Amino acid sequence: MKASKKLFLTALALAALSAGSWAETPASGAPGANEAAPAPAPPAVTAADVQALKDALAAQQQQIERLTRQLERQEARQQLQQSAPKAAGPNTVQKPVAQQQLAEVTTGFVPLQNGADGVPSAQETQPNSGPMEGPITVHFRGINITPGGYAAAEFVRRSRALGADMATPFNNITMPGASQSAVSDLFGSARQSKITLFADGRMNNVDLSSYVSADFLSSGVTSTSIQTNGYTLRLRQAWGQAKFNNGWSLVGGQMWSLVTENGKGISPDDDLGRTNDARPKTIDSVYNVGFTSARQLGVRVTKDFADKVWFAVALENSEGTLTTHGNETNFLLGQAGASNTNNTGSTYTFNPSPDVIAKVAFEPGFGHYEIVGLFTRFTDRIFPCGQVVLSGTATTGPCPNGVGTGPSAAGAFNASKNAGGFGGSARWHFFDNHIIFGVHGFGGSGVGRYSVGQLSDVSIHANGTVDPIRNLQGLASLEWHGKKLDLYTYNGIEYAARAADFDPVTHKQVGYGAPLFNNSGCYVELPPTVNTGFTPTTLANCTADTRALTENTAGFWYRFYNGPRGRFQFGTQYSYITRQTWSGTGFTKGIGVSPQGIENMVMTSFRYYLP
Repeated sequence: MKASKKLFLTALALAALSAGSWAETPASGAPGANEAAPAPAPPAVTAADVQALKDALAAQQQQIERLTRQLERQEARQQLQQSAPKAAGPNTVQKPVAQQQLAEVTTGFVPLQNGADGVPSAQETQPNSGPMEGPITVHFRGINITPGGYAAAEFVRRSRALGADMATPFNNITMPGASQSAVSDLFGSARQSKITLFADGRMNNVDLSSYVSADFLSSGVTSTSIQTNGYTLRLRQAWGQAKFNNGWSLVGGQMWSLVTENGKGISPDDDLGRTNDARPKTIDSVYNVGFTSARQLGVRVTKDFADKVWFAVALENSEGTLTTHGNETNFLLGQAGASNTNNTGSTYTFNPSPDVIAKVAFEPGFGHYEIVGLFTRFTDRIFPCGQVVLSGTATTGPCPNGVGTGPSAAGAFNASKNAGGFGGSARWHFFDNHIIFGVHGFGGSGVGRYSVGQLSDVSIHANGTVDPIRNLQGLASLEWHGKKLDLYTYNGIEYAARAADFDPVTHKQVGYGAPLFNNSGCYVELPPTVNTGFTPTTLANCTADTRALTENTAGFWYRFYNGPRGRFQFGTQYSYITRQTWSGTGFTKGIGVSPQGIENMVMTSFRYYLP
């Protein structure tokens, strides 16, 4: 690009910024200038005025630099195309000098391969300007590297103590008789702070990108909140994607599951709300009851049809959660984590196959719509001679003929059960995207772990086989987005059906939510039995399997500053949560046997986002 063009752009920008002040200044040689009354003193210039001017100049300079780079690329490409041979025979070989010259003037991207004619095409030399890029993006050898994240200072006050950080364990809300229900709790944390890194580049007809993010919402064996508050780094996402010009894309790694609602089309979402984000805007790190989601390993193939219809299929890591009561020792669903890789305090199911998820999204011109289906499979090992207890005496279990009596592993076998779910979402934008209204629903059997309430996937029949629990999830959202202020409200519900069975050997009901389970002690507080001061006594005679979780949330975000230096914002949310349980037997002072836990929760957050 010629120096005269650069000088012209710079002079034009400076002239626009100062034109107003020049127009109001009288000429020094104007008639009567010496006879005029003294001009009033100019208003005092404050530090805020100076900072605002600096920010405006910085933003203007970034725009000038961006336009300058684009003009340089266009001029270099035109010159290079003009210097190419007008007519070349089939055996003509283009010298690499032209490619080297273009690489020198292309600051945003260095092409990795040539086009069909040996000259980098216009599409290959375009800068990678995506929504994840910003002022701090580093351009190196054809790769754009964008660090990101935010620092958070957050508080939560819960009316009933849960011993939790910013992630609310909805399915652990206590019953009325629990000692924790009589004590409120205030907790502060910076552990939801996130660090992210996005890298992308282009070669020929494919965009290559990768994204990694982490926060500190995990604990090591030495983590405490007493003095140093040392908590461990937690992987959130780590994926790589190849996106082709023909509409196909392939992505693999740990990411938001395909069942998670998208804001635009079907593509991986980051954790900062920059791309394709339809997650509730809550401070709570597990969002809102009724929101269907997971972050897990997966491999996904997506096809984009003219940016109007999208179809995707994914294979994702399968897992399972279990709640059952009264069963005999005649089944095995999984085991504790291996100490060299997994959490030894957590359990991992034996998974016979990955979860298979398919989704179609379409945007006909008004609104965004999604339909999603999920297939999963559970397997456990059955021990027909493992059921041996009847009135405290060993007895013959339902062993195969000729095998004998229990307890033993004789006749053990594996049994599998298919499960899955189906759902849909719709989002509408009104008044130039200032108002967003959305509805979401998802239901099926064995899909409880895809709910933020973490309701159980399965229970166990009396014979030891898996019994998938029917589950429903629903969420309605309403958001208003302004220049500095965002308002939101969410109303969600999650439901788990009974999965009860009758054991003919013990003559008792087993499973989940059985009507004969004892709930008589759910309202009776018990004193501690351990003198450490940190061990609340578990309620006796209180099965209290969750029937439904509901949450009503309202909140706001206010941005004090949002510009080239980043974003600083404050937010508050209030949530009213109920945990309703399946009815059981027993009465205490006339109180019924369908106990309910209630939680009132207020959260606040100060956050600074990198630009």
